[in-house]
Amino acid sequence: MDNPHTTPSPEPVFHKETGFRHLFAAARYSAQGLSRLWKEAAFRHEVLAFGAGLVLLGVIGAPVTHYLIFAVLMLLLFSVESLNTAIEEIVDRVSPEFSSAARNAKDLGSFAVFCLLLANGGFVLYSLISTLFFSFVMI
Repeated sequence: MDNPHTTPSPEPVFHKETGFRHLFAAARYSAQGLSRLWKEAAFRHEVLAFGAGLVLLGVIGAPVTHYLIFAVLMLLLFSVESLNTAIEEIVDRVSPEFSSAARNAKDLGSFAVFCLLLANGGFVLYSLISTLFFSFVMI
């Protein structure tokens, strides 16, 4: 049992970096997050979809703005996928047994990813239709 007469150490267990060291530490944490996310099949599929979408936009001759919008939507998708994976990790750690709250948390994260998948798919469809069938309007 802990001794009630001991005082906690004034030094934090984790030392927070500042200045340039903070920048490098943040970059390292992000790289570690990407490495963890790469283990998820869904993320790898989304990266492949990003590449396929870029190729499709190139084949149909989409305007540069469509590339930019698609890239931003995909970055949002990657971000939400990251947060969904983080939720799943925490839920599995805190509540390894079945609970409706844990299931709801995971389902809500999954729904957020699904919404962005629909947004990305809808935008690619919009780009395809507007570029191929309505490009004569731009002339």
